Amino acid sequence: MAIDIVALGKGQRSPECVGKLLDVWEASVRATHHFLTEKDIVRLAPQAEEALRHIETLWVLQDGQSPVGFMGVQERKIEMLFLHPAYIRKGLVRMLVERALRELQVEYVDVNEQNSGAAKFYGRMGFETFNRNEYDNEGNHFPILEMRKR
Repeated sequence: MAIDIVALGKGQRSPECVGKLLDVWEASVRATHHFLTEKDIVRLAPQAEEALRHIETLWVLQDGQSPVGFMGVQERKIEMLFLHPAYIRKGLVRMLVERALRELQVEYVDVNEQNSGAAKFYGRMGFETFNRNEYDNEGNHFPILEMRKR
């Protein structure tokens, strides 16, 4: 498996590209965010699309010509990181986070508390919870753990 990390500037994020990344987002969310309902996923998709278009730094994991994951970083914070379920547990998320720590000096990440696998992963990567919010940024009752690099 030869996976490449491709940095996409805002001018390189065509509607077709963003559409493919949204497919990855949806597959990832369905596999890892079991607390979300179908209605939640449909409601969140336009927000994910908007974020993909405008996030400062967007790195895409490519398997050949196909995107299989992505990470968005804004102001030293991982704002989004999603991986197609077929590529989970292959070290790809670790590779992205390690590179972001090294090259972008990432310090922060927010994690849905109900996504315990992600919280544990970031803990192993040296992040610790410094705040818990009962509601997400949209006011939904999806508790958020704010984590900071130790």
